[in-house]
Amino acid sequence: KATVFFIFFTILTQVRAQYYHSLMNYLESRMLAIEERIAQWHEQNSRYNSDLKEFRQQAADLLEKLAKEDNKLRLDMEGAVARVDRVEREMDYIETKNPPRPCVKAADKMVEQDVVVRERKKEEFFEMSVCVNIMSSIRAMKILKRLGSPKGVWTKDARSAKVYVFNSTSDNTLYEFSSVRELSASSGISNGKQITLPSAWNGTGHTVFNGFLYYISESSEIQVIKYDLKNGSIADSTVFPTENNSPVYGLNPETLVDLIADEDGLWALYPSGDTINVAKMDSDSLDIEQMWDTACPRNNAEAAFIVCGTVYVVYNTKPPSRSRVQCVFDVNDMVSSGEAPLVYFPRRYGAHSSLKYNPEERQLYAWDDGYQIIYKLALKKKLWATMPPPEE
Repeated sequence: KATVFFIFFTILTQVRAQYYHSLMNYLESRMLAIEERIAQWHEQNSRYNSDLKEFRQQAADLLEKLAKEDNKLRLDMEGAVARVDRVEREMDYIETKNPPRPCVKAADKMVEQDVVVRERKKEEFFEMSVCVNIMSSIRAMKILKRLGSPKGVWTKDARSAKVYVFNSTSDNTLYEFSSVRELSASSGISNGKQITLPSAWNGTGHTVFNGFLYYISESSEIQVIKYDLKNGSIADSTVFPTENNSPVYGLNPETLVDLIADEDGLWALYPSGDTINVAKMDSDSLDIEQMWDTACPRNNAEAAFIVCGTVYVVYNTKPPSRSRVQCVFDVNDMVSSGEAPLVYFPRRYGAHSSLKYNPEERQLYAWDDGYQIIYKLALKKKLWATMPPPEE
């Protein structure tokens, strides 16, 4: 038995030794594989660090180059802006010296009839009106402040110091300030006296004349409302006879009819087909006294104003550029094509949503992209007023 046990023990010892030897060989091979992978990782990490360092250097060089290019481009842009401004000033000078022929109503071209017609109209003109001024240029511009919506109206009654602000193109609350100075010093339109109207207005075609507000009511019909600012009540109203609800100005689609006051009273500009027409209204009864067809197109028109019965239509482009008076129409046919000015407004922010003329101050109250601007106009006598009276 002892011999058998010895043989079994010997065999078991050999098996164990062989097993341990195989296990050690396996572990050693695995350790070698791990060491090989670690060495490979160190090599790759070193290469990555080197590539990253090289990339950072390249990025720094590129950023430095871009900074130099940006500075050069900025200097080139400043030079281009200066050259463009110089060209615009030269163009303004050339246009002032050689204005293109505006679209004014032409007189009879027949020489024999021309003299008779002009003399008769001259006599009728001096009998019916003493207002003989025509716009010649813009003397100065003053940016008062910026308040309210991009579109709106601010205007001043010619016979009062009070200023009225219509914020946006549809509301029923307007704001009254005692003077332009008070509006300029205010922090916002809410500081003014609030006047709640019986109905909301539509567009930017409102005006204040002799203590009354004339505005277009927001309704299915184009209704002109005459509102007594002193008593706070509606004095009168009427439906304006237009063909459809097309805007009078192509660039201000909210304004269907533009009510305007000048030295001669109350006017209305309204659309008719592709052109802008003008009507003389009785400020007391709102009756239409007379209507005229003009050749002034609605397309690209942004606003208009009237001085002494002469309509000046201001044009622009859809991407706002420089506004310009490009079409002139005199209801008395007393302005010749050579007299009619082609005036460019100074560079501003966008496009006018309203232009309101004050005949006492000879100023335009303009609303431009939320800015309140005053344009001081230079006027001259119409050619007819400088001519001697006709011989009897």
